[in-house]
Amino acid sequence: MNQSMFIVWRESVEALLVIGILQAWVSQQGRGNGLVRYLWTGVVLGLLLSGLLAVLILFAGQAMSGAASEWFQAALALVASLLMVQMVGWMHRHGRTLKHDLHRHADGHLARRGGLGLLLLAMLAVSREGSETVVFLYGAGLRLQGQQLGLFAVGSALGLVLAVLTIVALHGSRRFISWQRFFGISEVILLMLGAALLVSGIERINGQLLALDMPEWVYSLAGEALWDSSDLLSDSHGLGHFLAGVVGYRATPSGIILVAGIGYWLAVSRWLRPQAAGNLPCAN
Repeated sequence: MNQSMFIVWRESVEALLVIGILQAWVSQQGRGNGLVRYLWTGVVLGLLLSGLLAVLILFAGQAMSGAASEWFQAALALVASLLMVQMVGWMHRHGRTLKHDLHRHADGHLARRGGLGLLLLAMLAVSREGSETVVFLYGAGLRLQGQQLGLFAVGSALGLVLAVLTIVALHGSRRFISWQRFFGISEVILLMLGAALLVSGIERINGQLLALDMPEWVYSLAGEALWDSSDLLSDSHGLGHFLAGVVGYRATPSGIILVAGIGYWLAVSRWLRPQAAGNLPCAN
């Protein structure tokens, strides 16, 4: 529930921010409701494209069985992890110029294609955020069943409500939290969720490797736990279970999971360090 709520919240805030910037741009063009209709048609089409992707992913997952399904789900979890890191990096590079870039693209599309250009821009922007959300949610929900899936869906709905409230609060007052601080905090949480998805994908790969005829060292690396901290903090309930879903904590990690986790944080810190100054989306 926590994973789905945060994912939908963060992605919806970004989508609503983009829509708000484009809506403000449209209001300055002096062309009545014509451009508004193009804008919201693009938003609806972007949502439909995201929904189509969700259907295709679910269909592909259900059509496969056995090892093929496990490899497919592992690949989606790893892709979701990579996309989270890529999204954080994108905001670091383009956060300060987001409003300017959207206005420039909107001017160019309007000059070349009229309202259809604005429709296309809105559709691509919304479908990008929606597609990321679909992949993230699929990757995060792979291990859930029964009642957990119901809570996962409730978390997604709460995330959407929180996104609307967040946009209203951020536009209405900067006293408690600024755009820069909001995106900074949310990006840290996204990177932690990316680590959790990475661990989830690697665990599925480990399971498939253990079923193959592999050298003994592979079985040791993928299947043997380096330690067992369940007595101190179990990953099956309470705080440990929460950390397992949010940061990928495992009480009995294998060598592959440990190496992947350390490598993930080293790579992320090295990649994002030079871009740390750019984290300020222009929302005004």
